[in-house]
Amino acid sequence: MKKLFAVLGLALNQLFSLDLHGIETMTGWENLQSGAVSISWCTYDNFPISRAETVLNHSIDRISMAIQDLDHYPDIFDRVTKTNRLETDVVQIVLDMPFPFDGRDYIVKYNIENLDDHWVFVFTAVDHPKGILDPDHVRLPNAAGIWILTALEPNKTKVIYAWNGELLGNFPDFGLTRAWVTQGTEVLNWLDEELTKRNNS
Repeated sequence: MKKLFAVLGLALNQLFSLDLHGIETMTGWENLQSGAVSISWCTYDNFPISRAETVLNHSIDRISMAIQDLDHYPDIFDRVTKTNRLETDVVQIVLDMPFPFDGRDYIVKYNIENLDDHWVFVFTAVDHPKGILDPDHVRLPNAAGIWILTALEPNKTKVIYAWNGELLGNFPDFGLTRAWVTQGTEVLNWLDEELTKRNNS
């Protein structure tokens, strides 16, 4: 019976979770940063959605392999301290935050859509009984995001990474836009650095 309730809970959670599939048709974007990594944000379903975009000199296959390698996120993205795989497609991700802010944590179910020159990795928050919250961390119950990769050339790929910018906890609202710029830039730069390292190894 407990297992049945857990399955029903996951299903209901999926019905009401934030879905960012429509990121490329959303309007009202406010630009926060231009340059090699562009950052913008808009409001969608009453949530602040942040978007980072760049072009990386790596193949779509190599980039997609790194993005779906969630078990090794702590080796790729510096702010990820650990990941716990709760099911085949459900992962708990724990993040470090700059002092004096508490760490953040979220549990997401993800899905991959793979076309010839277009690859999508979308994730949405779910509840899971095995996702134990660490002390001094804040759970992000509305976490959601999407990666969209578009092949431009054999070794050149447009990368869009968008996420729910809500941080909750003790993080002040006036610092959100700066945090989004930092997060988007760091994530795409760390991804590029990891891929370059793998290419040279």
